[in-house]
Amino acid sequence: MAADRIGVCSWSFRLPFDRVAEEMKKMGLKRIHLALQPFLEGESRHGAAEDAAALERVKERIATGEWVLSATMIGFPQEDYSTLETIKKTGGVVPDDVWESNKKIVRAGAKLSAELKSPVLALHAGFLDESDPVALKKYTERVKFIVDTCGEAGVPVALETGQESAEDLAHFLSSMPGVGVNFDPANMILYAKGDPVAAAKTLGPWIRHIHVKDAIKTKTPGTWGTEVPWGDGEVNQDAFLDALEQAGYKGAFAIEREGGDNRVGDIALAAKRLLKG
Repeated sequence: MAADRIGVCSWSFRLPFDRVAEEMKKMGLKRIHLALQPFLEGESRHGAAEDAAALERVKERIATGEWVLSATMIGFPQEDYSTLETIKKTGGVVPDDVWESNKKIVRAGAKLSAELKSPVLALHAGFLDESDPVALKKYTERVKFIVDTCGEAGVPVALETGQESAEDLAHFLSSMPGVGVNFDPANMILYAKGDPVAAAKTLGPWIRHIHVKDAIKTKTPGTWGTEVPWGDGEVNQDAFLDALEQAGYKGAFAIEREGGDNRVGDIALAAKRLLKG
């Protein structure tokens, strides 16, 4: 893989943006999937709050070419990833009691993404339940609000793979023109929603951005799988990259690491393995 296609998710480092810049420079990485949450009202999962001066430095890094923005990312403060059940109830656009406040985050994220000239804004929309017509109608209307809001700002939207199968997501996307996928292969394993290589083939027409993350399936149904460093899990790098090539994917590969105590080392290892792949 060409080195200039490899990037990193800013939140993976668990560091302020200035430190993120230092670590990326050491690794020779320029592409970045940038979390906007540190500059918006929202959750801390994607980074602690930073001030206006930090945002100006981020803008400068993008303007000078030190960073190449592959996507932006927003999340919502109520999201609880403790268990599969808690995230099913609290993820994305699903909860009613916070939807009005979360609409403000969407508007602010769209505006900032446009200012940064982001090629796509990614987010978790939450649990897609096509078996419940009322829930599906509400989910569809809320995703449409996100798409329309971002569309007015000139920013495309990509929904990250999560608690639905690739087939269910493809079916939903076929009725939502213009929406893409931020494909995370590990999520297919972590949520026990199918083989990531097969899922990449199914979702190929919609894939706009890739997360590089690996995992091992759970041995206890109903519980999380385990995230591991890229190449140590069940994704199968070679087959995954081949499936994306066959699907015609030409975009970035953003390394995401949300577990473990050696984030910097694991990110560097993933980059090394991708270069050899």
